[in-house]
Amino acid sequence: MFLYHIVIVVLSAAIALSLPYIAGSIAQKFLIYWSFVGNEKIFLVSIEIACAVLLIFFFNYIGRSWRDRKLSNAAKSAGLSFAPSRKGLFTQKRIKRLKEKQGIARDIMIIGSTGFRTFVDPKGDLHNVIQNCREAKIMLLNPYSEGASIRASSIPEPDITTDHFQEQIKKSIDFLKGLNGVRRNVKMKLYNDAPFLKLTILGDYIWVQHYHAGLDVQVMPEYVFKHNQNSSGFYAPFYQYFLSRWNDPEIPEYDFDTEELVYRDKTGNEIKREEFNLTCDNNGGKD
Repeated sequence: MFLYHIVIVVLSAAIALSLPYIAGSIAQKFLIYWSFVGNEKIFLVSIEIACAVLLIFFFNYIGRSWRDRKLSNAAKSAGLSFAPSRKGLFTQKRIKRLKEKQGIARDIMIIGSTGFRTFVDPKGDLHNVIQNCREAKIMLLNPYSEGASIRASSIPEPDITTDHFQEQIKKSIDFLKGLNGVRRNVKMKLYNDAPFLKLTILGDYIWVQHYHAGLDVQVMPEYVFKHNQNSSGFYAPFYQYFLSRWNDPEIPEYDFDTEELVYRDKTGNEIKREEFNLTCDNNGGKD
């Protein structure tokens, strides 16, 4: 250890003593090169242009970094975790794995339109999640409602018709009915108005998409908000939006056992029941 310290001191002294000679050598070579450059006007102009270009790139980088940091702080304040793009097969698989990680063995809440591509289709993002969650609360369109007809007719694709839309909703209801028969942890409500937001609450994360008129929701951007202690975040407003819809007395719950629509007041007390047959329109009701 003593020898090590001696070597360090000797090297430091050698470097310090050699600095004047090194600086002098560099200065001498610099003067030689500068005398050459000073006589070459084209070369000098080229250096000036190169320096100007480098300065432009440098200041643009600084400005862009400042703007990106400002946007990043705004997104963080809003609770925005990320906004994934669905372009590409690998990206879609990554999104599905991420939702499975966030939703399996957790409580999940969903507001959708038909739900078919979301959790009925084996390729759907939530197909595995809904079968392995702790509890599920799901809101879908009433297949016989005006909202379902409006949504189906607003999508300008020949394959999307009102009948096709209704058939997908019926398949989703049958899927959930079979799932609830085994696990008894699924609750579903059917709303009548045209869909506005597609919400998927997976524990501490909320995935949001907008049902734009005339566009398939699959092409719309998807935003992910994370729950945090920041009061300016959007997780809490979206969560409250779901609860307000779920607790709306005008939106009935579907009873998987009796195949009836159950209306409840804000305190959860049953008000009335209506027959709901998946093979025909909803006719009449009973208290």
